[in-house]
This record gives sequence, structure tokens and C-alpha cells, in this order.
Amino acid sequence: MSEHTGITLKTASLRALTGRCPCCGEGKLFRSYLKQVENCSACGEAFGQIRADDAAPWLTIILVGHVFLPFAFMVNVDFLPTWAAMGLWSGLFAAISLAVLPRAKALFIAILWQTRAPGYQPVELG
Repeated sequence: MSEHTGITLKTASLRALTGRCPCCGEGKLFRSYLKQVENCSACGEAFGQIRADDAAPWLTIILVGHVFLPFAFMVNVDFLPTWAAMGLWSGLFAAISLAVLPRAKALFIAILWQTRAPGYQPVELG
């Protein structure tokens, strides 16, 4: 396991938000949309045991519901029929949610990794 004490929480978080390894910033953090890699391909740091669980959907709901949703009330779409406006907003918020969710998970993985908080379970090599 790599030594991470020199890496700040800010650096680890920014690396993760770009989809990169919080430790080295080189390897990918996800192998698919929300599946994190077991180990970084560049530095070998283990991420498979980190469980972000419900934190990422929680943050996504908070951001979309409390930050982006008020913009829907500020934009006048009276030129559209009600069904079209509802479809437009639903599609937009679904797209925003799908864009935010992996970044939220990456952020929580980086926080759990950097702080070694509960949810981080190091692999015993033996």
C-alpha cells in the first residue's frame, strides 16, 4: 500500500473528481460508470475495499434538489405546454444526476481513502 500522508484531502479530492486515483493522479478510479477499480493501475493503491455506499446518492440528491432545482423556478418556460416543460425539466435533472453521481462517489472514495475513515478497510497482505 502506498504512503499517502503527504497527500492533502484537497489534492486527493480534486484528483478523484476528475476520475483519477486519489493517491497518484495517474490511474483511473472507475472501471465502469460506478464500479471502482480494485487497485490503481499506476501505483497499485487498493480501492476495492472502500465502501461509499449511500453517500454518493445522498450528495447527488442534495445538489440536484437543493442547488439545481431552484433554477427551474427561475426560468420561464410558458411558451411550452405543461407536459413538455415537465418532460424538459425531468430530462435535464436526470442528466445532471447521472453526471453528478460518479463524481460524488469518487469524492467520498477519496475522503475515505485519505482519512482512513470507517468504510476504508485495508487489505491484509500476508
